Amino acid sequence: MKTNAIRIHEYGGPEVLKWEEIDLPDPVAGEATIRHTAIGLNLIDTYHRSGLYPMDLPVGLGTEAAGIVEVVGQGVTDVAVGDRVVYTGMPTESYSERRNFSAARLVKIPDGITDNVAAAVLLKGLTAWYLLRRSYRVQEGDPILLYAAAGGVGSLASQWANQIGATVIGVVSTDEKAELARSQGCAHIIMADDDIPARVKELTDGRGVAAVYDSVGKDTFMASLDSLRPHGTMVSFGNASGPVDPFSPLELAKRGSLYVTRPVLFAFIETREKLLSACDELFEAMNSGVEVRIGQTYALKNAAQAHLDIEARLTTGSTVLLP
Repeated sequence: MKTNAIRIHEYGGPEVLKWEEIDLPDPVAGEATIRHTAIGLNLIDTYHRSGLYPMDLPVGLGTEAAGIVEVVGQGVTDVAVGDRVVYTGMPTESYSERRNFSAARLVKIPDGITDNVAAAVLLKGLTAWYLLRRSYRVQEGDPILLYAAAGGVGSLASQWANQIGATVIGVVSTDEKAELARSQGCAHIIMADDDIPARVKELTDGRGVAAVYDSVGKDTFMASLDSLRPHGTMVSFGNASGPVDPFSPLELAKRGSLYVTRPVLFAFIETREKLLSACDELFEAMNSGVEVRIGQTYALKNAAQAHLDIEARLTTGSTVLLP
């Protein structure tokens, strides 16, 4: 079968994204062929494109999409032809009209959730899940610091943490994003160019926060440590400014015996049972009021423009590519 996909043959800026016709083989045993209806855009896609997270070239991009099962391979029982499904995972080939994917990693989309919302929420929503429920389990009354609070993950995590009863301090880069973050559960806002530790101490009566969720990386790591209360947890889960520099564990000791973790989603959903359990928690949070905001959509062919905009911090909420 012929289909079209975005692929890269070299690392670089958005200009390396190429729209190409490719051959899609029949699904092998355990796989299903998915016709994509909506594709989630995530910051990690830019890391793959730039080579920060290197892969064998040439390669497709994208780790999240929703669509319709068109064909199932031998032995597949988890899904059937015609099912609406969503997935997140490797290899990076979701920027395509169709693809084959492991049927055991496909999640049926509940009634009442559109394909666009499903594609926008799974990776970001499961990221919010492992941040708030596994990396540091947020409790009612906890003050927490959340970077990129108006972004795709941030908008979900702030609503979810607020639902739990935490006090969310959001970091944003513009007044527009500040207004959005407040509407999504942030009790306080700190601008990205402020003295973040000083503002955190002002907002917490000098004590600091229980946990920091830092997707920025290199530029904010030490400021994040300085924002924690004794025995607080630093959750570093992104590299928007580059990877964190090596540091001495003594930096943790002198700030009150801190904890640092660098989690990745797939360590928490490595089995189908764990994946479905995580999705149940996510969908329940959505049923209880966590809303998925799709800030912008782009045609899949225009993925380069979407990459330009997300790297320039021009996007809010989630971004969806449409085949």
